[in-house]
Amino acid sequence: MAGYSTIQKDFYRESGKWLSTFKILAKCVNPNLHFVYILRKSQKFSKTPVLGLFWKVVLRHFQIKYGFQIYPETQIGEGFYLGHWGSLVINPKSKIGKNCNIAQGVTIGQQNRGKNEGYPVIGDEVWIGPNAVIVGNINIGNNVLIAPNAYVNFDIPDNSVVTGNPAKIYSNDNATDGYINNKV
Repeated sequence: MAGYSTIQKDFYRESGKWLSTFKILAKCVNPNLHFVYILRKSQKFSKTPVLGLFWKVVLRHFQIKYGFQIYPETQIGEGFYLGHWGSLVINPKSKIGKNCNIAQGVTIGQQNRGKNEGYPVIGDEVWIGPNAVIVGNINIGNNVLIAPNAYVNFDIPDNSVVTGNPAKIYSNDNATDGYINNKV
């Protein structure tokens, strides 16, 4: 897998197949994959003056069109997967690990005051369900499933399922089995 690009690894998560550049472009009819492609291009060329500006302008257009508010400054690991098209907000200072799935309506944001002032850090193999909210200077472990509509504002250990508002943690060694497929 070392020879594959980040874009190829992201697209592998969707199909379970290694795709050529042409096949990747053909799959860009899907808004989720199209946005991930443009996001990765804007990240790749962020330090190149002309290409960086071009991809930032393109990204901004599709942020508005698709409702995904994810910026090139956001650190996102390989195998990133957006489950559905729909509004999504991720603070640019947040960090997201490898093989993470994020559904529609999710907010990953900063907390501006209090003991958790800051931004979330999300581990590897995390599945975040629709309309979940993750805020503050918190750490989400590896192999964590955050259920739909959960409100998370405290640290979550590895191998956990999180549900509800206020959130409750349930230990589960197989938390994301069947939820995160085609890992890279």
